[in-house]
Amino acid sequence: MSSTRSWLALGLLSAFALPALGQSFRVQCPASTITHPAADNNHEPAYTAGTYAPVTSGVADFKTGNTGQVNGAIKCQQISGGDGYATMADGTQTYMFSFGPLSGLADIVQGRPGTEFPGVFNNPYPVSTSNYLVPGDPATTVDGVGTSPISGGFVQPLSGPQLARLAGTYNGAIGQDYSIADTFNIWDISEVGNTVTVVLNAQSPFQLGDQIVIGQGTGTDLNGYAGTFTVTAVNVANPFFPPTFAFQYSDPATGLADVQSSSDATASSAPAIDGHVDPRQIMDVGVMNGNIPAPLFAIDEDDEFFLTLTNVGMIMRPDLFEQHTVHFHGYPNASNFFDGVPDASVAINIAASFTYYYLAPDAGTYFWHCHITPPEHLQMGMVGQIYVRPRQDRVPAGTHLYAALQAQKGDLRTRCDSTTDILCSNPLPAAGDNGTTGGFTGDVATSKKYAYNDGDGSTYYDVEYPVQMHSFDPNFHFVGMTFNPEGFADMKDKYFLLNGRSYPDTVNPDPLQTQSADGVYHFSQPLPTIINIPAGGRALLRISNLNVTEEQTLASLGVPMQVIALNARLLRDQAGNNLYYNTNSITLGGGESLDLVLDTCTVARADPSQACPTANVMPKGTYYLYTPNLDHLSNDAENFGGQMTEVRVN
Repeated sequence: MSSTRSWLALGLLSAFALPALGQSFRVQCPASTITHPAADNNHEPAYTAGTYAPVTSGVADFKTGNTGQVNGAIKCQQISGGDGYATMADGTQTYMFSFGPLSGLADIVQGRPGTEFPGVFNNPYPVSTSNYLVPGDPATTVDGVGTSPISGGFVQPLSGPQLARLAGTYNGAIGQDYSIADTFNIWDISEVGNTVTVVLNAQSPFQLGDQIVIGQGTGTDLNGYAGTFTVTAVNVANPFFPPTFAFQYSDPATGLADVQSSSDATASSAPAIDGHVDPRQIMDVGVMNGNIPAPLFAIDEDDEFFLTLTNVGMIMRPDLFEQHTVHFHGYPNASNFFDGVPDASVAINIAASFTYYYLAPDAGTYFWHCHITPPEHLQMGMVGQIYVRPRQDRVPAGTHLYAALQAQKGDLRTRCDSTTDILCSNPLPAAGDNGTTGGFTGDVATSKKYAYNDGDGSTYYDVEYPVQMHSFDPNFHFVGMTFNPEGFADMKDKYFLLNGRSYPDTVNPDPLQTQSADGVYHFSQPLPTIINIPAGGRALLRISNLNVTEEQTLASLGVPMQVIALNARLLRDQAGNNLYYNTNSITLGGGESLDLVLDTCTVARADPSQACPTANVMPKGTYYLYTPNLDHLSNDAENFGGQMTEVRVN
């Protein structure tokens, strides 16, 4: 047995302490929840029974493990609220208030949703440049070779190989930082056997089981006692201070040597991933990185969706202390606290983050926007799409879709009884079970796909495309950047867009880049609107009109439109009869959405997932999707631009 005592002066903090600034930016992306208790929520399970269907006790009790059937998974996404620039087809650079991606950039830059599983989020922020994971400073370039990091912005346009490298590896501000250590100077340290008693110069916050880092100061000989240990006792009596100042840990080594006087021997809490994101990566990636349309969300029914919005401020308008919110238009929120209308919920200030929570109950096409002075922020570009995929996508191969829809009708949360509920949107098909079976094989991406829970397979599609109709007044945007009062009454849209672009940019497959006021290139318009349909196949178009001042019309020549849903509701009457209709044009007012199918098979099929007879396959070639409003087919009276794109039957 030996003991020793050292009198230590107040000194420097240990190297384990990290900047407190990181605590401003927090991300909630749990690996599991009460309704998704499984250890692995990084994939979609098959749909075999209702989530809240009565179980043995008659009640689904997730707290005790009596879960019945757990459906869906957990999805997460990070976005920023700020400003940016976009480029029109006539070369005009336009200033925007905008949302930008902080996660999922590798997908978004290729025109896909940026929504991802929690396994992507709950990891330390990557620090290795060997695999191009570090975003770095936006003022750096991706043109380097070898292990050069990918940057958050770009000082010059990217070439094909650089785009390929970016798409394969870079994911934005993903990655959590370590907690800020509680660090205290050691007043006295002593040992009896394998038990070490540490007395601090302040009341100890450490609890039983905490990991403690003992830091060896300059000139201090702790003889191997510097390291990480587990607290075994707290509130330890000592001859110097109250018991609350001391704790103990066990050390397999013995024989504490004399400790020399030192100014920086410390005890610190061990760093741990705690959910916060360092502000450097947020600002590197998010500033001036606005997108039009805003980042695309895509979730599956029964998913829990955690969406974190960080307000990075408006660089071009430092006089504006603009708050931002996310309002899911027409979407059933978990509570009004997450509705995004600041009068009834919350608004996010500059340099703050907030995580919205959604439990996805209803398939369909929705959109989202900022609800701070909505006419202004929508006109300036703060609008995007979300679509919810149906449970029917996860019906196992061999199981009838009709039976799966019957199971949903028995689910206490999704029950849809058309005899008592006139808003019921998915009654069983009037024709009964037509024998169509599901096609889920474990991976949603490669399984059969449906737009809604139809029970008969009638909303099957091979490929899907979001189409966001939008337009804006360039004068309003210019005034918004130059500190002048905006004339809402004089607003007159002159630029007409599909997914933030006008023709011919709508058929450019690459993400469009714009050089912002900081001289850096950003992916401002990542979504093309090329509709590629395999010959004999079906394309689902998820269309929304996010315009402030105009109704919008789209027409299709050569490929008929079959409208299957309006405002996220399947077109089916209460008796179960399908009310789908064929047309060659659709018109939507601001705030409306619509789902339609372009079918390149010239005959109707009882099961659209079956191959089209060769004789009935539409001729290959290029068709057009465009607005018949002639003044919407140009950019501000120019001879090009406007709402037009190509439908390519391959």
